[in-house]
Amino acid sequence: MEKKMTKEKIATFKKTREIVNKYNFMFKKNFGQNFLIDSHVLNKIIDSSDITKDDLVIEVGPGIGGLTEYLALEAKEVVAIEIDKRLIPILEDTLQDYTNITIINEDILKVDLNEIIKERGYKSAKLIANLPYYITTPIIMDILEKDLNIETITVMIQKEVAKRMAGKSGTKDYGSLTLAVKYYATPYLVANVPQNSFTPRPKVDSAVIRLTKKEVKGVEVKDVSKMFKLIKIAFSQRRKTLLNCIFNSGVYNLSKKEIEKVLEEAGLDIKIRGEKLELDDFGKLSDIINK
Repeated sequence: MEKKMTKEKIATFKKTREIVNKYNFMFKKNFGQNFLIDSHVLNKIIDSSDITKDDLVIEVGPGIGGLTEYLALEAKEVVAIEIDKRLIPILEDTLQDYTNITIINEDILKVDLNEIIKERGYKSAKLIANLPYYITTPIIMDILEKDLNIETITVMIQKEVAKRMAGKSGTKDYGSLTLAVKYYATPYLVANVPQNSFTPRPKVDSAVIRLTKKEVKGVEVKDVSKMFKLIKIAFSQRRKTLLNCIFNSGVYNLSKKEIEKVLEEAGLDIKIRGEKLELDDFGKLSDIINK
């Protein structure tokens, strides 16, 4: 990789303020813009994502290029996708020393990532992002559900959302988001990130989570959409039993006695709550109840 050495890393408070002031950049709340200025966090992101010199990395929301710079030093090629057109000239300035970065001004939900991967001659890519909190779940689930050629997703997101993605059954963090993520990927909480790692400081703590895409989905089920409908019902009234949640939903037009028989056939206690079931349990129950 050909590159020139920069005098100072972008991701420091001093350098970030210089760049922001130079361009008179005004942060937009609707884009959830918080720039990383902590080298320790950036190194954790790099280390946990296992980037090699053969990798294509797709970055979502590069901001002014703080994380992008670290990625360019480790990967063969980086494609940075930024929705805010005001940041494009800034990125072209801050990253001008690197020849292995492509900047795209687009909404990630409207980009064909498989086409980006294919046209550059790669079989797959690793996705890394410091995601705006307001759109975290839609972006991650969109990428997972489309079954794109993405090996891993390493993202900075709101701490509470990260905990729900990696939740354990029987805990308050465990829910429909946990199970949706686990169907497609294996989650790993990399690190918690305090508010002072950003400028401007967000109002909540953050966390880095890595999702490793599963080659085989988390459970074999006849109808995935029906399974997730059942999961949503199971967590609609967390303190109620699964039996009551199913009955109260009115979706299946079954009596309580019939639901009891379904639960027993699935090998489940009729007094069990949804938060106690693993993904395999929901897959089995879904197949039985939808027969």
